[in-house]
Amino acid sequence: MALIFIEGMEQVFARHRRIADAVHAAVSRWSEGGAIGFFGEVAASRSVSVTAVTVKGADPEALRAVARERFQVAMAGGLGPLAGRVFRIGHLGDMNEAMILGCLAGIEAAMQVQGVPFGKGGVEQAVASLARAG
Repeated sequence: MALIFIEGMEQVFARHRRIADAVHAAVSRWSEGGAIGFFGEVAASRSVSVTAVTVKGADPEALRAVARERFQVAMAGGLGPLAGRVFRIGHLGDMNEAMILGCLAGIEAAMQVQGVPFGKGGVEQAVASLARAG
């Protein structure tokens, strides 16, 4: 709580929004490849706390394993009926811009290793989103 109060509540909320927007920009680009998409299909329904990413034609658990073991990126799996269908990228806590860019790059690398078709340039879209946020 002390760290939150030091940063300031409004600044924490703004940081979470910037990071969520960057993740959403990356996933939007990745979705152009056909295998990756948003679980929350309506943009206005997407959370600033976590993004659930659908995976079609590939095993999200294998993707998570490669990301974790080879690229040191931890992604959460789907819960309940979404188990084995999605992975989740969190935006909260002490997550900052550099950390999320590393995470997104690790996910892109894992998708490439696993042969998951995805639109290239997701990290670049996230960088552009963060640069616009000022």
